[in-house]
Amino acid sequence: MEQTTNTPLTYCLYARKSSESDEKQAMSIDGQLREMSDLAKRDKINVIEVITESHSAKETGQRPQFNHMLENINKGKYNAIITWAPDRISRNAGDLGRVVDLMDQGKLALIKTHSQTFSNNPNEKFLLMILCSQAKLENDNRGINVKRGLRNKCEVGIRPSLAPLGYINQLKANRISEVVPEPVKATIIKQMFQYVAEKGMSGRAVRKWLSMVGFKSKSGKDLSLSRIYETLKNPFYYGEFKFGNKWYKGTHEPLINKQTYDKVQIQLQTTPKQWNKQVYPFKKICKCWSCGGSITAEMKYRVTKNGEVHPHLYYHCNRIKDYNCQEPYITEQELIKQLIALLPQIKLDMQYLWNLFQNEIKRLNHLKAIMNNKVDTLIVSSPHKSKEGGIKVISIREAEMIKDYFLHILQYGAPEERQNVLTGVETLFLLKERSLIIAN
Repeated sequence: MEQTTNTPLTYCLYARKSSESDEKQAMSIDGQLREMSDLAKRDKINVIEVITESHSAKETGQRPQFNHMLENINKGKYNAIITWAPDRISRNAGDLGRVVDLMDQGKLALIKTHSQTFSNNPNEKFLLMILCSQAKLENDNRGINVKRGLRNKCEVGIRPSLAPLGYINQLKANRISEVVPEPVKATIIKQMFQYVAEKGMSGRAVRKWLSMVGFKSKSGKDLSLSRIYETLKNPFYYGEFKFGNKWYKGTHEPLINKQTYDKVQIQLQTTPKQWNKQVYPFKKICKCWSCGGSITAEMKYRVTKNGEVHPHLYYHCNRIKDYNCQEPYITEQELIKQLIALLPQIKLDMQYLWNLFQNEIKRLNHLKAIMNNKVDTLIVSSPHKSKEGGIKVISIREAEMIKDYFLHILQYGAPEERQNVLTGVETLFLLKERSLIIAN
């Protein structure tokens, strides 16, 4: 048994391999254990503990098992290390300094590798530091070279990472990777952008449509909502990409143009959803003319040239019956304008609207009375009851008042107030090419 002092040597066998690409050629942990166990048996080395670790040695103090080994050396559990090579111990100055410091204190007497031995004397410690420093230098240079290579790829327009959905990585004859469209998936991704840009399709509607056409991720799974939004926000699809803090023009074939991408970004700027609190009053009185589906609404934002953001409420087919429905959206302002023009043809529930109107007058009179401190001054006439069935008979004058009230709420009412008065609309409308049509 080897020894450098009168104290017997007791060893810790340490094996390490990193999962990083710069250590792919390093011997596996099992290989290290096998070789060092054979060496220990041959030289009759007393191994007290075996420690293995799958961790990078680039950064100081980040290896739990290595730290455990140094603590045991400091406590005197063993005073020597057997390992495959010096760079298994350290590839950074901080950890190397801790090892050499233990040797200086006389707590670490020997480090044995498959081809060398480093004892506690100046020359061998110096050689150990040179070999570990050389491993650090190689590691640093390798990182610099890798970053330089990635920047060079970016400069020639090649995105240095895995191709996004709709594209595949392809090796050219000169072993340079390029990104090319994947025929089937690229067509579907292109359609997805067009549906959002031109039809205002929401992320959830896109997810349903992708599921219907059988679109899967590269791992064979349905796309999650977050993955869909990530794809829709990726500038790679119109020909640009960002690496680090710099933008590059790609040499790959774009699936869409910049105008379509910008439209999609506007469509994605929706208000945070508050479930069961969103009020879209015109949904229940309209149907889609093309497919007969229901109408839904979404709040979108448009950015002006001077940077101001303006909200707009759009109504459109929910495309649940037909994902390929071509009916375009219509703004709420345009819808109200057309509804007012059609008022003479609209059938209204006069009794329901009269009650709403009366309640509104009561509220107004109560407010006026409070302001004048005369609660009993203004009194609304009580509705008459007819002998036939308790239904109030609405006079021509009262009907005109109801229509005026209806128009007032349509133009100036809050969404909840509009929803209330629209409940009194008995006419069903069809939405066709941004126009309201009265259904037969």
